[in-house]
Amino acid sequence: MQQPVQTLSQAGIIAPMNDTIQNPFPSARTFNELPLSPGLLSTLQQLGYLTMTPIQAESLPITLAGNDLIAQAKTGSGKTAAFALPLLTRLNPRRFAIQAMVLCPTRELADQVTQEIRRLARSEDNIKILTLCGGSTMRPQIASLEHGAHIVVGTPGRIMDHLDRNTLELSALNTLVLDEADRMLDMGFYDSLAYVVKHCPKDRQTLMFSATYPDGVMRLARQFMRQPQQVKLEEQHEESKIRQRFYEVSNEERLAAVGTLLRHYRPVSTLAFCNTKQQCRSLLEVLHAQGIVALTLNGDMEQRDRDQVLIQFANRSCSVLVATDVAARGLDITQLEAVINVDVTPDPEVHVHRIGRTGRAGEDGWALSLVGPTERHRVISIAKLSGNVPEWHEIAELKDEDEAPLVPPMVTLQILGGRKEKIRPGDVLGALTGDAGYTREQVGKIALTDFSTYVAVVRDIAQEAVRKLSAGKVKGKTVKVRAL
Repeated sequence: MQQPVQTLSQAGIIAPMNDTIQNPFPSARTFNELPLSPGLLSTLQQLGYLTMTPIQAESLPITLAGNDLIAQAKTGSGKTAAFALPLLTRLNPRRFAIQAMVLCPTRELADQVTQEIRRLARSEDNIKILTLCGGSTMRPQIASLEHGAHIVVGTPGRIMDHLDRNTLELSALNTLVLDEADRMLDMGFYDSLAYVVKHCPKDRQTLMFSATYPDGVMRLARQFMRQPQQVKLEEQHEESKIRQRFYEVSNEERLAAVGTLLRHYRPVSTLAFCNTKQQCRSLLEVLHAQGIVALTLNGDMEQRDRDQVLIQFANRSCSVLVATDVAARGLDITQLEAVINVDVTPDPEVHVHRIGRTGRAGEDGWALSLVGPTERHRVISIAKLSGNVPEWHEIAELKDEDEAPLVPPMVTLQILGGRKEKIRPGDVLGALTGDAGYTREQVGKIALTDFSTYVAVVRDIAQEAVRKLSAGKVKGKTVKVRAL
């Protein structure tokens, strides 16, 4: 059996690293200083993109000059626009062939990337973007590919499946993007990536984005990129925004301590990280026994169930989401008040990435870590990386701040009927604020899938809202509704 390196070598794309290419726009800080089309500049202005984020400012001058790039960037840093703008700049809308491909580790990230590229591409007429991920049947994807597309966004395994079936034609590809490359390697996608790269034209631009910068990413780059430039931004979080505390616990009291933290700090939404799937299952049982509304993500879930969990957590219908690093990849939740590290990760860069999910967009966030007897050396490594002195506290000093049970403020209602029935968020909002008589403030986020619509409502009206929606109509039709 051939080794992956040989597979990549056969693709004819091994090239040395090179950091000496000059940046043609070294001082660019606003999008207007870059060689972007008037249409793209207008769209950026309409979307409120006024100044570039650090990753955009460092990478766009390099990529718009046509160079390959390896960039360190986490979810929420503006990295999607950092690769979408050069991708769209090289696109010829009149050529109905796949000219760009973005590979992502998870379906959730692929969906986010697709939505963002669509927003940025709206000044151009008829740019077709397809999402090709596992968890969906092949037949509709094959039919969509037969009708043609300009850009595909997908997971390595599903892209490989289409290449095997000869349903995906990449001869016109000019841009390949690997998003969250480190996570794809961690998830065992190396051979799939090698296979996909082998089917891409040699004369292309390759852009690789990675939240952490392990040696594996660099080895991968040397094998299939041409003189890539590197952009490595140290990930730093504002001290005033993320407040980090460490609690030493015995292994026996670790899981119960999570409930103690939750009742003391009382965050509305918490992401709890465990190092193993078994630890996730055990924690879920403990939290449920304590009356805390918690859900978990794992790689064995059906896509529909995974979607429902993410929707409930994002719309604040679930207090705690329990996950491993693998299960949480590509997850970008706004308004996340706390991250709890149930186990300390052995990799300090992963720790920084974990806690970086809270304290965003000017909000404060808690990063709370439970440290077992054998894990103190991991905290020392984290402190060295961040340059901060760890703040140690005792679990015993924590008190319940409020005797009321910790319950999420919202409940998610599932309406049977989604995009395929041409339902739009406005239809659901209209049904709730019109005939049902609720105010806009009583309705939360609305999410659509192909066959279902999910709407969050404040907890005290949930059961009544189910009855009113079931008795009324959405988009002129009677619908089935249930509370999740």
